[in-house]
Amino acid sequence: MRSKNFVMWGLLLFAPLSGLAQESAHDGLTNNLSNLYRVSNAKTRSISPENFTGEKGKGGMATEGVASHEARELGQGWKVNPFVIIEPGKTFTLAELTGQGAIQHIWMTPTGNWRFSIIRMYWDDEKEPSVEAPVGDFFAMGWGKYAPISSLPVVVNPGSAFNSYWPMPFRNKARITMENLDAQPMRLYYQIDYTLTQVPRDAAYFHAQFRRVNPLPFKQVYTIVDNLKGKGHYVGTYMAWGVNNNGWWGEGEIKFYMDGDREFPTINGTGTEDYFGGSYNFETRRKSSTRSTPLPTWD
Repeated sequence: MRSKNFVMWGLLLFAPLSGLAQESAHDGLTNNLSNLYRVSNAKTRSISPENFTGEKGKGGMATEGVASHEARELGQGWKVNPFVIIEPGKTFTLAELTGQGAIQHIWMTPTGNWRFSIIRMYWDDEKEPSVEAPVGDFFAMGWGKYAPISSLPVVVNPGSAFNSYWPMPFRNKARITMENLDAQPMRLYYQIDYTLTQVPRDAAYFHAQFRRVNPLPFKQVYTIVDNLKGKGHYVGTYMAWGVNNNGWWGEGEIKFYMDGDREFPTINGTGTEDYFGGSYNFETRRKSSTRSTPLPTWD
């Protein structure tokens, strides 16, 4: 019998033995390949059905859970409570965080009708959510069926695995909920990864808004977002566009009215497909996705 070799690579970065001059200490709020070599005092935490509070050393402690029967031969610490069931008409709190820091990654695999599952996010002492959207649309799945996406902020992998990499800072607390508006129970596996660290004074809060018109009246203007006030960055648009005729659809110019603009906008694009980084009706039948402009489905 031929033996097999198992090789595992471990890639680690260690702090230097002696301090070197740096412009400012790294806060660990965001991590990417450009700053991965920098260490910080940030503390990584993660919330899932195996650790609802994200507390240090409290993961996998359940002895009874939704998968107790399936995990009966594995025992405590092994898939006893890996998901939650959200009953029809109920709202479940996925995470409630205290302190200051930022959510860095959200992963989930929701079942059911994604348009009828509403995700909401509240920062600090908000009474109204900063994020309120159907979970499918939030993760760029507006047609209610799986399509692969590979972009910087949102990734959807096979098996309907939704991933968000939007950095979402908070200063005192954060809360994320999921409401099931469907008539059927919803099964949800999820994990919310976050860091506890100092948040810069100029850090803005993450917001997302959902709108839908079906159908859009002929020659009517569709408003993507409105009534935004204060200092901030507009970071992107996801649009699911259904065409009800065989005519040309792409000349809907995207316009940005900013800081007192009235009749004419400051930014005026050249066409809808141009705004999303394409051209000429996306003349290809292949599915496409890029680092910043995912184009996942064609009908």
